[in-house]
Amino acid sequence: MGARITTLVGDGQVFEARDLLSPILAERTPFDMLRHIGEPVGACPQKALDAFLDLIATDRTEGGWVIIQSVLEQTLDRALSGAFARCRDFIVAADVWYAADTLGEGVVGQALVRHFQPALELLAPWREDDNPWVRRAVGTGVHFWAKRSRGSAELVPQAKTLLAFLEPVWGEWDVIAVKGVGWGLKTMSRNYPDLVADWLPGRVGHGHRALMLRKAMAGLSEEKRETFRVSKTRKV
Repeated sequence: MGARITTLVGDGQVFEARDLLSPILAERTPFDMLRHIGEPVGACPQKALDAFLDLIATDRTEGGWVIIQSVLEQTLDRALSGAFARCRDFIVAADVWYAADTLGEGVVGQALVRHFQPALELLAPWREDDNPWVRRAVGTGVHFWAKRSRGSAELVPQAKTLLAFLEPVWGEWDVIAVKGVGWGLKTMSRNYPDLVADWLPGRVGHGHRALMLRKAMAGLSEEKRETFRVSKTRKV
């Protein structure tokens, strides 16, 4: 199926490609299968690729966002900036959590894993984006990176960089974005608990949602969690 759609998109027959894919997106198709279908399509010429993705986005199916994520992921090595721009546009257009999380993990997160510093530079403006789903994707991208890191000691410098990167969104108040940023901190705390425990004292008590702190403490020992609870209570 992926090869057939790739041939159609490559020949500029994007409507035919969409029609071939639509019955699959109308069913409950496993996401892994959808990603396999989308992978080869990412090699198509950019103009045809953009037209095809726009058609898929117009249908607004849950599986369609997975196809879009899979395709954009394949373009990260050759067009990182373009992939980020398109990713943001689709997150805004979708206006729903599962699209923001799928694209945040599979595009932003993959970019952080494969192209850390340039991806971080492209992601920086997202922390102040007007759209809360875009700000949410900052956290889901960090979550994916932390999950893939598996707590590797070699990646400690990058982990420290990511914690510093998240400081401007620690005070995020929109619950849509808080859940994403909190998810990223939760996974960081499970893979790098000592780093997060050292990072948190400078954040606690400086205007944040309780949910953000709970997520950030999720991977810490009970002793460490109690320390932050006591500290917060005293400040109140």
